[in-house]
Amino acid sequence: MADKDITNNENGFGSPEKGEKSKGGKGKRKGKSRGPNAGADSNSSFVSDSTAAIAVSESQSSAVNSVNDATQLERDQLVKLKKAMEMLQMRDEAVAAAATAAANGPAKTTDDAAKKSYEFWSTQPVPKIDEHIVSGNECIEANKPQDILRHDPYTLPEGFHWDTLNLNDPLVLKELYMLLNENYVEDDDNMFRFDYSPEFLRWALLPPGFLQEWHVGVRAKKSKKMVGFISAVPATISIYKKVVKLVEINFLCVHKKLRSKRLAPVLIREITRRVNCQGIFQAVYTAGVVLPKPVATCRYWHRSLNPKKLIEVKFSHLSRNMTMQRHLKLYRLPETTKTEGLRKLKITDIPEACKLLNKHLEKYDLIPVFTEEDFLHWFLPREDIIDTYVVQKPANQDINSAVVGSPSKKDNSMVITDLVSFYTLPSTVMSHATHNKLKAAYSFYNVSTVTPWVDLMGDALVLAKKSDFDVFNALDLMDNEEFLEKLKFGIGDGNLQYYLYNWRCPPMKNENVGLVLQ
Repeated sequence: MADKDITNNENGFGSPEKGEKSKGGKGKRKGKSRGPNAGADSNSSFVSDSTAAIAVSESQSSAVNSVNDATQLERDQLVKLKKAMEMLQMRDEAVAAAATAAANGPAKTTDDAAKKSYEFWSTQPVPKIDEHIVSGNECIEANKPQDILRHDPYTLPEGFHWDTLNLNDPLVLKELYMLLNENYVEDDDNMFRFDYSPEFLRWALLPPGFLQEWHVGVRAKKSKKMVGFISAVPATISIYKKVVKLVEINFLCVHKKLRSKRLAPVLIREITRRVNCQGIFQAVYTAGVVLPKPVATCRYWHRSLNPKKLIEVKFSHLSRNMTMQRHLKLYRLPETTKTEGLRKLKITDIPEACKLLNKHLEKYDLIPVFTEEDFLHWFLPREDIIDTYVVQKPANQDINSAVVGSPSKKDNSMVITDLVSFYTLPSTVMSHATHNKLKAAYSFYNVSTVTPWVDLMGDALVLAKKSDFDVFNALDLMDNEEFLEKLKFGIGDGNLQYYLYNWRCPPMKNENVGLVLQ
């Protein structure tokens, strides 16, 4: 409308040159025809007419100039008005775009989440995003009998079909690795992407009691290409001291080109159906975004082991007034560990170490309950997957009574007093000329009963550095805040939200969470 109004106004004013010529000509013809002595006194009439014409012309010229000035002023004002309206429109569009992004994109904070409508999650047995829970610790929906459960798979969009994956087949495992490597979790700036190795996936997805039925893939019918995946593994979890048999949901992934197909909700419904058919109705999972409704929120912290490389790939940066030389000196680590009796976990340590860890975890509100078979799978060292170390000391030393509840040890026997573990999860570095991998260690489960936290985790940093890790990551859960700042960990910019499916309980503080998912 602004453009149209301006055009109409310009046309209404007309062309000044054309108007002046028209008015002057018309006046001259009228003066000559009206003079009574035009033929007898032509010179006098001419002079008189000329003088009058000049006067009229000057008067008209002055009037026209005034009109021209007014026209130009109005044009300038209209141009300024048009620009102002365009700027307002651009601002309104930017605000609308931001609002749309906040409404449609993933929520990173609880404030963002409060503005969203969760169409899918509103149909699921999870607490509402604005629900205030102060008591209770129980399922939301009662377990359903088998005869009323759905036994047919959910319908996929046209052109896709379900595929239950046999991850003992190296070719299938490689396909899953490729799907995750190219389409799984990235940072917000698309600079790094998790790079789960095939061996790591076997470790994470084939624990004791796993079911192949819970490794759910989606393939394109024509190309047979794997384009989606979701998994569940069995777990025994204690929630506020109530032990629940449930599953851990992980590795939900949809090919980037198919995100508009809304495959993720169908994958979640299908894994839920398959788990329900085995008589399990609860689950635990984590996500970097806010959904209905987190039971806890933790934050990642990062400790530089290879500071120069981390700066080069823009994982971290030099702080103000900091030189590279001073930065390297700041994060320099000792060449050797300091804790006496620190060594790698052996298979013969499993019963004692498992008991030590379960005992330690009892003080938290959300924890796994490990059998010895579980512990052997998750903690026995595997190259480039999981590293576990224990501290062993003579039993006759003054040892914390919380260490062992087993039968008394002989004076010359040894007892495991502390444990530290971390798993290996590299990331692909996107679009960097020199570096293509970032080798990261992730703190798993740790126990300190005799060795101080700073000494124990400081030795973990030394061991990780000697194994060529670039960074050591840890969540601020359990007792980790005892060592994070003291060992120069820097706080990350992303939260990890913990969720329980079909379970309602009060939220818990990050330091009361004792569960780590890969």
